[in-house]
Amino acid sequence: MAAAAALALLVTRGGGVPRARALGSLRRLHTVYQTVELPETHQMLRQTCRDFAEKELMPLAAELDREHRFPAEQVKKMGSLGLLAVEVPEQFKGAGLDYLAYSIAVEEISRGCASTGVIASVNNSLYLGPILKFGSEEQKHKWISPFTSGDKIGCFALSEPGNGSDAGAASTVARLDGDEWVLNGTKAWITNAWDASATVVFATTDKSLKHKQTLDGGRIGIASQALGIAQAALDCAVDYAEKRMAFGSPITKLQAIQFKLADMAVALESARLLTWRAAMLKDNGKPFTKEAAMAKLAASEAATNIAHQAIQILGGMGYVTEMPAERHYRDARITEIYEGTSEIQRLVIAGQLLKAYRS
Repeated sequence: MAAAAALALLVTRGGGVPRARALGSLRRLHTVYQTVELPETHQMLRQTCRDFAEKELMPLAAELDREHRFPAEQVKKMGSLGLLAVEVPEQFKGAGLDYLAYSIAVEEISRGCASTGVIASVNNSLYLGPILKFGSEEQKHKWISPFTSGDKIGCFALSEPGNGSDAGAASTVARLDGDEWVLNGTKAWITNAWDASATVVFATTDKSLKHKQTLDGGRIGIASQALGIAQAALDCAVDYAEKRMAFGSPITKLQAIQFKLADMAVALESARLLTWRAAMLKDNGKPFTKEAAMAKLAASEAATNIAHQAIQILGGMGYVTEMPAERHYRDARITEIYEGTSEIQRLVIAGQLLKAYRS
């Protein structure tokens, strides 16, 4: 089943939305939504992704983490559902949806398994995104279409040893030699690298130009991953607190626990709204650099704090691998590092803020 057709079928579940209308309406939703809730089609997509995560990912997440195993079968299934190329137009075998839909999908997948979520995020945004934006028609058909179904996935080579978060300091050089480009440099920390069939490599033809790299779209993806991790950690904390007894009652009766849960929920919902706003701005073709940085900062720090509080609520059980809380904390912590550390996000936000004031 083609990815677009698969997602068209997905969004008809439970709501009776005709297939043609479902896909068409998703492509038209390039406005900043004024309603309190998501549009119906996005709600259906969210539920479908949630069902997939609960059935296909949650039961395997601990095993995948423990064995450091690539979820090849689950990636194939995501491809068949159109979740590996959400924003790619149908002519290149993508789902033809918008970036808000992509954000929702990554969050729900990450709620089931954070590692699988980042695999989907990289293929969608960091591999397919640059080709979709800068590639020729021939390149798009060659390097996008085969990477939408899950048969092949791509990766993104930007980071280099020693450069840390300074993407502009990347020293890999590209030199034209006849009809071929010769790359000279070293890349590191490449998600999907072992299983990828193609790589988007960032290199410069002139080091003196000091090119800027931009990661705004990728930051929305990592913010979405962090939201999924945060939601999973909150789910874990509530479930355990409802079952754990103290003085004859569930510990959710305790004010201290209720305060923790309230703070966790506020942080999660706030970060989610920031992330959706950044995605909507991107869908509208409006600047979203500051908003993407805000979303990533808020979501990643919320995920880390929520996962930490979940461990506190679980007590000693929060440290054992039989419970997912310790995995959620490890998964959350990395979201404050890749796609730009929290410190880098603050620099981006402050820079954009001061620029607006000075203008």
